[in-house]
Amino acid sequence: MAKRIIISGGGTGGHIFPAVAIANALKKLDPDTEILFVGANGRMEMEKVPAAGYKIIGLDIQGIQRNSVWKNVMFPVKLLRSVRKAIGIIKDFKPDAAVGVGGYASGPLLYAASLKGIPTLIQEQNSYAGITNKWLGAKAKKICVAFDGMEKFFPFDKIIKTGNPIRKESVNIAGKHMQALELYKLSSFKKTILITGGSLGARTLNNSILAGLDKIIAADVQVIWQTGKFYYKSIIEQLGENRHPDVCVVEFLNRMDLAYAAADVIISRAGAGTIAELCVIKKPVILVPSPNVAEDHQTKNALALVQERAAVFVADRDAEAKLVDKALELLNDIDLQKKLSSNIGKLALPDADEVIAKEVIQITHNN
Repeated sequence: MAKRIIISGGGTGGHIFPAVAIANALKKLDPDTEILFVGANGRMEMEKVPAAGYKIIGLDIQGIQRNSVWKNVMFPVKLLRSVRKAIGIIKDFKPDAAVGVGGYASGPLLYAASLKGIPTLIQEQNSYAGITNKWLGAKAKKICVAFDGMEKFFPFDKIIKTGNPIRKESVNIAGKHMQALELYKLSSFKKTILITGGSLGARTLNNSILAGLDKIIAADVQVIWQTGKFYYKSIIEQLGENRHPDVCVVEFLNRMDLAYAAADVIISRAGAGTIAELCVIKKPVILVPSPNVAEDHQTKNALALVQERAAVFVADRDAEAKLVDKALELLNDIDLQKKLSSNIGKLALPDADEVIAKEVIQITHNN
């Protein structure tokens, strides 16, 4: 009999993409599976999930605002309302299982599911578990993780290492190097650095490249520089009309596969989803974790790779002074490039979406 599954969470692309990937994998296992998403009103998932073809219901929930006491006054009220609404959703939809991928809506929905005796599964993307997931982990049937050592946050017997779902089309780079260079109008005789700070961009990465651009040009190296939508206009203005032909500036990378295919070295933030893709494409990478995320989890994600000698680490505060020098150093060190590529490739778990979907079905049978 076809299963009914609720998937909850979102807030950022890093949560929404894995959620949709798990939904797609469940549909692949059984096209009759009924899936309902639960998100947070006003957040990205309310737009992205319907665009992926799934129904979503929003909860009026927010996170704890670390920098403002006043913004937290309504938090307990919103939390109680959200739990009440989540209980109503569960009564109406009658799910066989509930999945939480992190983000504001995950907490109330998974808590309500556990109150109603619905088996729950947590997909923890980061190497450092957030407060909500740690709390929900005690009641969950299974906890799917992407990094080793997660037993310090969750009961050991519930953990399964699945990796994080990736965008398959983004990591399909084989045989695309020349096509990629053509798209970005770059030379096949020069080394290429890809800089990516996510769809919104990363101020530190942009400032670091601006600061070191003359060194990059002097080294006869070319760059694909994804600025993000917040910074694109000001960077184009700063570079002016006569910017160097080796500097390809884009607001957003619509073809991530071609950007990856063109790169000899990649400079990136350290979100869990990005790291999962980088492991599959096996290119030398310099990680500059964002310090502006909950529990500083990007730093912990990056250090998990550094520990395996699978990435170079540059702290956000040091990036303007050191990042470009590090990148040029790495481009000139073929042995280190090979070592990093080999080690990061060993960490790849490319079929996470299917493995997680099977675990979801499994917990419905065991209930």
